[in-house]
Amino acid sequence: MKTLKTSVPLLNAMVVFESAARNGGLTAAAEELNIAQSAVSRHVANLERQLSLTLFARKGNRVFLTEAGSTLAEAIRDGLGTIRDAVERLQLPDRDTFVVGCSFDIAQMWLMPRFDLVASRVPNGQVMLLTSNDYKDFDQADVALSIRFGTPEDWPGLAARKLFDGEWFPVCSPAFLARHPLASGFPQAFLDIPLLHLITQPGAVDSWQSWIGTDRTLDGPRFTSYLAMMHETIAGRGAALAWAGFVEEHLRLGQLVRLTSTSRRHRGSFYIVTRTKTGPAIQAVVQALVGSVTDGAPAELGCN
Repeated sequence: MKTLKTSVPLLNAMVVFESAARNGGLTAAAEELNIAQSAVSRHVANLERQLSLTLFARKGNRVFLTEAGSTLAEAIRDGLGTIRDAVERLQLPDRDTFVVGCSFDIAQMWLMPRFDLVASRVPNGQVMLLTSNDYKDFDQADVALSIRFGTPEDWPGLAARKLFDGEWFPVCSPAFLARHPLASGFPQAFLDIPLLHLITQPGAVDSWQSWIGTDRTLDGPRFTSYLAMMHETIAGRGAALAWAGFVEEHLRLGQLVRLTSTSRRHRGSFYIVTRTKTGPAIQAVVQALVGSVTDGAPAELGCN
């Protein structure tokens, strides 16, 4: 019977190959691993010889992954990633930490004003916030719950509890509206005022082009961060499209003004995502966060 030692290639060779595959070449892998390029070439050649496979196709001084190489690189990345996650969990000084995952923008605009709702329901109060835009990071075993945008079908095998719809509408500061009174008019009126844009996919439904109904390129600053865009909106430097659920407190405090009574709705919504079987602490936190949406937002929300 084959053992792991006889059926699995040398670990060093797999690590080097994965780096070369991910970085798109032997030189970049050598720089990342701080070894000579000749050593990278040797490891890859040994791996190809042991597996009797061609992992890289060579054309001049450049190398390209073959189909077999791409398959192996993905498998190594997944396997070593699982090992890395397990080691990191084992090395945690406190195994009772309650990890909550979400994007940075959701953390700042929605979760942090409710952070006491989370901490007060965790037995030891040890709460850690994990921010990432890659939802795969939230699938780690030590993440108690995460807040994600999409539909439940996007997360098979997990439980999803809806927080609020993916609804959005235009907003601006009161001072901006005083300078641009037409901003509260019909969609085409927004062509004549300064606009702030969140970088989205071409043709995305939550873009100004979609709201106005135009294919033309619109002027105005572009942001990868929703929070940064909202700072500029509150400062009165343009109108922006805001997500419902993120701006209620700003509207209540008069920092922002909603410009239309209508809104658009994205196919996705915001959900709390957990494993299907959860303990009482996770259930209590989920219920508290969902309740904060139905009962009203917290009293304070900082974005000065």
